[in-house]
Amino acid sequence: MVRARRIWVTAAALLAVAGASPGAAVAQAQPPSGPGALTSSEDGTLPPGWRIAGGRSAPQLVWRSDRPVPMGDARVEFRSDGRLWGVPRPDPDGRTFRMPLDGRQATGLRGPAGLQVWSGGRRLDARTATGAHDTPGASSAPRPPAPLPANEVDPGKPGPYRTRTGEYSLKPVKLPGLSAPVEMRGVVVAPVGASGRRPLALFLHGRHFTCYKGQEITGDWPCKAGMEPVPSHRGYLRDQRLLASQGYVTVSVSADGINGQDDAAEDSGAQARSSLVRLHLARWADWAAHPGTAPPAVRLSPRADLSRVLLVGHSRGGEGVDRAALDSLYPPPADQDAYHGPVRWTIRGTVLIGPTVFGQNPVPDVPSVTILPGCDGDVSDLQGQVYVDGTRAVSNGSALHSAVYVIGADHNFFNSEWTPGQAAAPAEDDFSDDPDHPDPVCGKHAATRLTADQQHRAGSTYIAAAARLFLAGDDRVRPLLDGSGKRAPSADPARVLSHAVGGRRGAGFLPDGGLTVTGARLCDAVDPSPAKACMGQGAKGASPHFARWETDRETGRQAIALRWTRAGAPARVSLKRPLSLSGAKALALRLFVPPNSRGTRLDVSLTDASGRTARLGRISADGLPGSERTTSYWAREFRVPLTAATRAGLKLGSVKSMELTARSASGQAWLMDAWRWRPGTPAARAAALPRVDVGRRTVAEGDSGVRTYRVPVRVSGRGSGQVRVYVVDPATGKAKDRLVTVHPGGHDIDVPVEVKGNTRYGTDVSYDVLVKAVHGAVVGSYRGGITVHDDDPAPAMTVTPVAGRVTEGQSLKWRLSLSQAVDVDMSAMFAVVPATAPELSTKDVPARWLQETSGAKPDPERPLSKVGGLTLWVGIPAGRTSADITVPTVTDGVREQAESVRFQQVDMQTGEPRPDGLVLSGSVLDAS
Repeated sequence: MVRARRIWVTAAALLAVAGASPGAAVAQAQPPSGPGALTSSEDGTLPPGWRIAGGRSAPQLVWRSDRPVPMGDARVEFRSDGRLWGVPRPDPDGRTFRMPLDGRQATGLRGPAGLQVWSGGRRLDARTATGAHDTPGASSAPRPPAPLPANEVDPGKPGPYRTRTGEYSLKPVKLPGLSAPVEMRGVVVAPVGASGRRPLALFLHGRHFTCYKGQEITGDWPCKAGMEPVPSHRGYLRDQRLLASQGYVTVSVSADGINGQDDAAEDSGAQARSSLVRLHLARWADWAAHPGTAPPAVRLSPRADLSRVLLVGHSRGGEGVDRAALDSLYPPPADQDAYHGPVRWTIRGTVLIGPTVFGQNPVPDVPSVTILPGCDGDVSDLQGQVYVDGTRAVSNGSALHSAVYVIGADHNFFNSEWTPGQAAAPAEDDFSDDPDHPDPVCGKHAATRLTADQQHRAGSTYIAAAARLFLAGDDRVRPLLDGSGKRAPSADPARVLSHAVGGRRGAGFLPDGGLTVTGARLCDAVDPSPAKACMGQGAKGASPHFARWETDRETGRQAIALRWTRAGAPARVSLKRPLSLSGAKALALRLFVPPNSRGTRLDVSLTDASGRTARLGRISADGLPGSERTTSYWAREFRVPLTAATRAGLKLGSVKSMELTARSASGQAWLMDAWRWRPGTPAARAAALPRVDVGRRTVAEGDSGVRTYRVPVRVSGRGSGQVRVYVVDPATGKAKDRLVTVHPGGHDIDVPVEVKGNTRYGTDVSYDVLVKAVHGAVVGSYRGGITVHDDDPAPAMTVTPVAGRVTEGQSLKWRLSLSQAVDVDMSAMFAVVPATAPELSTKDVPARWLQETSGAKPDPERPLSKVGGLTLWVGIPAGRTSADITVPTVTDGVREQAESVRFQQVDMQTGEPRPDGLVLSGSVLDAS
């Protein structure tokens, strides 16, 4: 099998985009000539918990956790030096994760920072050291912020209608990329006595266990005999009843069938979830047109108004409904979709609860509210913030995109079927805590932590706020969502904060938009260099604004970092071209300071093109409650009125720069952006945009010749726009990027890959391409590429004794040989098995060797076959045909007859000896 991926490729160039190709990538296996690929310590072994498995024909990189890893919405990812290396698939035990080795090489994997396991921004293979939690910026327990003033209206109050609940179950559907059909099941909650057509709210749950029986749970699909599907779709009944009492028709649909199969999907199931949502909406459109054909649960409800639809998605369901909104405006490729009919609905907005956003390409022209749980233990990097930040300047900016940060909320408790004490199936608090050293913010008894009931009530309230704003057009609830600093009393005692982009915000100071900074630092959201990155390595905790994507650095994703050591220190942000603030009421800044910090004060001034300066006012910023385990570096919205600028005679139609002057003695702050602001919520206008979808093609390597293949990219829609294309080097994992202007039907994204055939065994090689929208475009399938399948047979492996019969004190030695040299490292593993008595014992080998090989000690003396975990591994480097493996022995001074030892080749899939495998056998003679 392959131990280390030393596929050496000749690459004249990896990036060949928009006609600027300096040469094409050449996938040709060659003998190794550079540093090793998968070594992680000085002796060349993998880190603890890691191993290679799968056999020679299907090598896998395997990591086993020391504790169960619950099935959740965040992906488990193998990373190296900050880059995504691959997404493994879980074994049924919930601890073991496997990733096929496809021939890419990662360099520099040495020490603990080499191979790493991450999920939702949290590292899984490095536990926090036992001891008191380090709370950034504070020496005492974090305090929740003071309650905000109550809003004019409270959307969390029940409406006048009684409600009715029912369910429907239709014929399962086949979705592209999934082998088993997926259920079409929904629970309907509707108002009783409501007249006319009513707006529709559709809920989609996230990724959770799929099947259960008592306390037994699995991620299978379909469920095995005797097990029941987990009713995750029934977890939003409280939210549905509140909405139904206010006059909305609601349905929550089941997606267990996707959850049980999405680990094989390149987009982690986003397109499948979109298809499922739109298939349900198509049925609701049919039933609205022909009520007599509807199932009873729908027929007994008011007729749904499909021109006013709200989609609510939790976790991966959030990414699914965002994709459904995108697909409803800009159709996906037909071969990737399960719905092929007309769009007979209008999605007016989305609510995304603790969502994933693996593609980081949110739909820009559909309004959204993203709920960020401050104690999320699943999607703990709060990557859903990208649904706000990632829409900046992508389209016309008319859609409001709101982020709502709920202090003390975890991931699961927004769904009652994921909540202990309420769920039918086993459930847990996803924020795992050490009872001996509880987290000061998210521990179960922390002053800032919410109970399950408090959290769900807050969630219901803000879902209802979104429905009231997006579907009913009631602008009075906007201050709850757009950073105006108001609260909904129904959500008490939860502390809920918000900010937004879009809506009636206009041109402003955007770090991504080309500006210069003095007295501060224009920083990159994601960059391996501490000098360039916005968050240094010493930060305690994380920021959702800087959530990582799949590359170790991103171009054009920036913020402004401020640090000062004296009051009066200025930071100036200057634009290339003056902007107009005419007609605006205020300048709205999104800015954050370190968690738990207090009293950061900054004066805000503007300077016009003529050089006149006006001080607008002062902002005072406190940090959110945070610990080293929370993602609390989150921006709050600060608005400074423009009245002072008008009084000072500033030309608001021609503003050239903004200045932030520190009024506290020292501190830090990060400015995300600053916008011209005025109240109100405009109607969102969906622009005519091109859509980009990247596909994947698998090709055979062949035995000879050179063939050129191109990464399949489809551009549909209308108009032109800009996207950033990242082409990943399969040898290093690093990406090069280029800004590309795309046109429907065009071939602007042109990535050729040359494949050189040979007859030497190797592994598959993937040439991956990633795409992000920049301006005037949208992206559906964001990743794809060319996978080159190695079609050569694996060499035969044999064992020959070199020193199979030795005197004690000498080493037993065997030679592992290949029938021919190959282009990858080959290896085998052997486990000790009983031999002919008497056997070599723990006292017949060096104690240090025994300890290093198996972790065992010599005492009490026992046959080696009784030592658990005693295995021998041997690797043959690429280009060579043999390697030796040895077992040292010691002279014990005891007269005894010859002793024997036997090792049997191990099946890498099961870890058990293979009956037909290779054998290492030897005898040790007495030296006396």
